Amino acid sequence: DRERNSGAQASKMTEKACTIRTRKFLTNRILERKQFVIDVLHPNRPSVPKAELKEKLAKMYKVQDDKCIFLWGFKIAFGGQRSTGFGVIYDNLNAAKKSLAKHLLIREGLAEKKNNLSRKARKERKNKVKKVRGGKKVEVKQGKASKKK
Repeated sequence: DRERNSGAQASKMTEKACTIRTRKFLTNRILERKQFVIDVLHPNRPSVPKAELKEKLAKMYKVQDDKCIFLWGFKIAFGGQRSTGFGVIYDNLNAAKKSLAKHLLIREGLAEKKNNLSRKARKERKNKVKKVRGGKKVEVKQGKASKKK
């Protein structure tokens, strides 16, 4: 019994382990960041959460604020056990806000998502505007048009 339990604990320990390697590491002074391809080896584990990867990268590269680390585009290799993605470490949050894509900032909670209309509502509004002439077009675009009787 003891042997089986110790074996089970050892397998649990290896399940949690993951190895991180960075490739194509560049220090981009113009955009105030370090950029790299990240390879994650995670045997006996389906994937590794980005939060865990950020913690490990923060230790590796001595980053104080792990909000400056952005990871995206992870693909799990066929057969699992290995993932590859892209990462950047910004010198500060202002540099990140200047040059990083909006959807990545929104994902990290650093920017607000614009609350646009749904695709169907936008198309319906566009077609309503086509039917109206003159100054009423502005009213319809703003959604202030009164319905015809």
